[in-house]
Amino acid sequence: MGYYVNPSAESFAAIARSKTYVDKTGLIEYMNAVVQTDRMLVCSSRPRRFGKSFAAKMLAAYYSRGADSKDIFQNLKIGKETKCEHQNQYDVIFLDITLFLSIADTPDLVVKEIQKDVIQELKSEFPESIHDETESLLKALMQIHSATKRKFFIIIDEWDALFREAKQDTTIQREYIQLLRSYSKTM
Repeated sequence: MGYYVNPSAESFAAIARSKTYVDKTGLIEYMNAVVQTDRMLVCSSRPRRFGKSFAAKMLAAYYSRGADSKDIFQNLKIGKETKCEHQNQYDVIFLDITLFLSIADTPDLVVKEIQKDVIQELKSEFPESIHDETESLLKALMQIHSATKRKFFIIIDEWDALFREAKQDTTIQREYIQLLRSYSKTM
């Protein structure tokens, strides 16, 4: 269990305990319907301040092998109405792009930071699967899949933050888009 790879459910648990939490677990019901189909690439887009980060944390808590979230979801709609067959059954990578913007010295280092940090956690989780010299996240995921046949549920919060921060830098934007495209190749 790590910060990016197979995160715990703690973050969503705090949200769900809040008196202002609105149950949005219907999104999980939809995701469960498409998770192992050719429609598994899903973008949940809403206006700012409409709960996208809460939804991303909810999905991570529900699917992550690193979480034990049965108690969290049992009193929510998804826990009451459906069989939770996919709950805590997937390797999850959770990325908050605004976090990487704050970690990286400049926006042009964000993609390198993402790959470096996530690969470091993947090497801890799958030490026998990733070659020492691997610096590409796509290659690391391919190596893990080849060795274990496991696939990843990738959740990206604030995916567009880099476009807001580097509005005029098409080189950074292209590098980031290439990284996002590579995720779909690992599915």
